[in-house]
Amino acid sequence: MRLLITGGHVIDPAQQIDAPMDVAVAAGRVVAVCPSGEIPDDFSPNRVVDAKGLWVMPGLVDLSARLREPGYEYRATLESEIQAALAGGITSLVCPPDTDPVLDEPGLIEMLKFKAQQLNLSKVYPLGALTTGLNGEVITEMAELTEAGCVGFSQAENPVYDTKVLQRAMLYAKSFGLTLFLRPIEPHLSKGGVAHAGAYASRMGLNGIPVIAETIALQRHFELVRTTGVRLHVCRISSARGVQMVRDAKAEGLPITCDVGIHHVHMTDLDIGFFDPRAHLLPPLREQRDRDAIRAGLIDGTIDAICSDHTPVDDDAKLLPFAESEAGATGLELLLSLTVKWAREQKVPLSRLVDLLSGNPSNIINIQAGNLRPGMAADLCLFDPESDWVVNDTNLLSQGKHTPFHGFPLQGRVVGTVVNGQLAFSRMGQ
Repeated sequence: MRLLITGGHVIDPAQQIDAPMDVAVAAGRVVAVCPSGEIPDDFSPNRVVDAKGLWVMPGLVDLSARLREPGYEYRATLESEIQAALAGGITSLVCPPDTDPVLDEPGLIEMLKFKAQQLNLSKVYPLGALTTGLNGEVITEMAELTEAGCVGFSQAENPVYDTKVLQRAMLYAKSFGLTLFLRPIEPHLSKGGVAHAGAYASRMGLNGIPVIAETIALQRHFELVRTTGVRLHVCRISSARGVQMVRDAKAEGLPITCDVGIHHVHMTDLDIGFFDPRAHLLPPLREQRDRDAIRAGLIDGTIDAICSDHTPVDDDAKLLPFAESEAGATGLELLLSLTVKWAREQKVPLSRLVDLLSGNPSNIINIQAGNLRPGMAADLCLFDPESDWVVNDTNLLSQGKHTPFHGFPLQGRVVGTVVNGQLAFSRMGQ
């Protein structure tokens, strides 16, 4: 397949491109990105896509998307969530290991990757379990899991209680040059909490998760990084104090990167409203000063990436009183539109947006993606910045329909996604 995308506004920070360009694709690879009319004479396309009025950018790389397979197919399937990812312009997905069974054996990793490859859609990159069964007691064979296809190792929402075990895991990972993906959560302080521990939760009578549950865990992780030298990716930072701690650790030179979920870029604990379970998230939505600090951290480079934190939850687990409902929300199809909304509000350059959603995440998991250089896999996203739409159940492809953004009007939507040179998703002409 030889594909020519013409007339679009190409945004590729890796090549310092932010201008109208044509993109030529052949054999699943980018052939050229050049001004209109300057495509190589020997390039003859089988298909031409008119991208006039559209932004053309590298496909998004999402650092946290629960695809619910294996084990939770009643909530979502690999096929349904990858289709949702394509509708959100996401061409590469990192999935946490908290499936059933847990991704702690090479055979499970190979099975998941094989099934994803058979679908021939978005690419799936599993995180392996740091400890067997995510029980925090016995370290997995990380080298073998890496050979099977893992791009890093995580405990998902399950902390390691024993610091000695965590230290050993970090030493193991360091010796093989592996990256740990850890969400900072102190288990005793967060136990039983369902919302940010602040004035609003107190008035609502909800058990709180204090900011120090995040910062104490961060301090522990950073001290271990200082002694082991392991690469650490901090997952889903949520507080102003946490952002400052990451900023200070980076200034010190520690090998640390960091991401934030898209929900926390926009919302605060007040968005819980009148006990809306769709706003029950982990980490919890925090105060406005925390959200403002997150936005500042995205601009100054403290936070390296924005992820969807996609966690589809079925009706039986979500449509309950707030404190009894399960945490999580859908996010794949909202990630780019919501990030564009933030960028417009903060007057952030489009190049920074692409770095946060594509270039930086690719570097964090060390894959060849996130740019449109000739020879790279032709994974692209076509985005209509003027398309108006409203978030609701009928226009979300994910099997999980619950989102705190339900009913929100958004400007800008993905209209096409190219994976390995094939137009895998399109709503152009609709």
